[in-house]
Amino acid sequence: MQSRKKKTMKTNTNPESGAREQIRNTEQNNQNTAAPSAPAPAQADRKDNRLPIDAETRKQNRTLPTPKVLNLLHTQLPAAYRLAEVVGKWVWVTFKETPTAEIRQQLAQLGFHWNRERQAWQHPCGKFSLGSQADPHEKYSTYYPAHVAPKRSEGGRIKTPRRAATSRHSAIGATAEAPAAAHMGSRTSVAAA
Repeated sequence: MQSRKKKTMKTNTNPESGAREQIRNTEQNNQNTAAPSAPAPAQADRKDNRLPIDAETRKQNRTLPTPKVLNLLHTQLPAAYRLAEVVGKWVWVTFKETPTAEIRQQLAQLGFHWNRERQAWQHPCGKFSLGSQADPHEKYSTYYPAHVAPKRSEGGRIKTPRRAATSRHSAIGATAEAPAAAHMGSRTSVAAA
């Protein structure tokens, strides 16, 4: 029986070169951290004007129902409320231009997040779901709360209006009744004759 020798791949590199390269990299890193470089002129002029965000409040705000989110938007960011759209149970805010850093931070504090694909600030209103490729406008009813006359409750808070008959269920009911009404109209004309 013949013994087989395991074939190994031969390399032309020196095994010590790897260690030398590591030493060189660590020395360069130490030199870079020891002598901090001067900030670029553009960065020196730019101030950080972001508002601090309380993570716990943001987390609680993301679970609020739609009417409470709309009420917060109406009282704290009226300009964003005028642009708000309710899609299903979610609230979307779409700006024509990039909002100021202050408005972005206030939206984030209220529990909104930026959706890059839909180019909108979205609030899940406690109904968390994974993203989909389909357009939610085709699946859910939508309305703009600023365009609907708000109803005030005893405490002065805004009530969320009932959705218009644009949902799938109301459309199905309307189509089922229409043929029956047309059929009944033909019976009455026969009975009258």
